[in-house]
Amino acid sequence: MIQTDTDDVTFGVDGPVATLTLNRPQKLNAVTPEMSAAIIAHVKRCNDDDAIRVVIVTGAGPKAFCAGSDIRELDGYDTPWNFRNRPDYCDAIRRLLKPSIAAVNGYALGGGLETAMSCDIRIAASNAMFAAPEIKLGWIGGGGMATYLAHSIGTSNAALMIMTGDPIDAAKALAWGLVSEVVEPGALLERARALASVIASRAPIAAETAKLNLSAAFTMPVEQAIRYERDLQTICFATEDAAEGRAAFKEKRPPVFRRR
Repeated sequence: MIQTDTDDVTFGVDGPVATLTLNRPQKLNAVTPEMSAAIIAHVKRCNDDDAIRVVIVTGAGPKAFCAGSDIRELDGYDTPWNFRNRPDYCDAIRRLLKPSIAAVNGYALGGGLETAMSCDIRIAASNAMFAAPEIKLGWIGGGGMATYLAHSIGTSNAALMIMTGDPIDAAKALAWGLVSEVVEPGALLERARALASVIASRAPIAAETAKLNLSAAFTMPVEQAIRYERDLQTICFATEDAAEGRAAFKEKRPPVFRRR
């Protein structure tokens, strides 16, 4: 059984905002099986705790957000099938029910890039570098690389990154639509927390529903996605928070949302 208690992943909660930090800077925050297990456990905690409304994912140290899976650990899988079915940290991030923000500092490589793309919003430090380098080692990404890159930056740019394995810098990532904002490295977490605070102040059921809706926009045919959106809107409209939002609007005061 893989240990889930590791100092290589830290987790903190400040009000409604949780921060999950990959904390192995001496190895560019490359992920081990123990770190994957810890990430999975922390995601479950976030999903189970109604007080947590937004999750920030980042990396410790100035050099890297995450360099992907620790390559030295990959030979530990005794068969390709067990490698294929390993507990995966990117899958875990995608299972977050709460809105998520990737604060990308330094290198986001391979599974690190997939981790960032598994978050709903990505902001980057000006020193960030993004790459899908697996092809240089003889394989391709398996945590959503092609799907997310194609949707984020278009098929030609995605092919360029995946087929060369070469990195792009933060400015190009912004121009291509891979990230939403670029800030100076010292301002990255401050900006992520400010954005998280804004999202946390919104109606939480609506925010979680918006996350579902955006996922459906990628996976459903257009007409089906619109019908699904309307159903989600109806569910939100029936909540106490929606009634509070209408009342606050009429009374010209800030709403107080309670996730009901």
